[in-house]
Amino acid sequence: MTDLWNDEEGASTAEYAIVTMAAVAIAGVLVAVMRSGEVQSLLSGIVEKALQVP
Repeated sequence: MTDLWNDEEGASTAEYAIVTMAAVAIAGVLVAVMRSGEVQSLLSGIVEKALQVP
């Protein structure tokens, strides 16, 4: 029974799954932020200013 508790087979797969779920959650938050009107107008202003020829 002790060997059953010390068996780490599949542990790395579970860790990869948790990291993948966290990355998807962060990406979802970034998409929500990027879709907001304030952020879009801010980014648009930065790009327009960067592309202006002096």
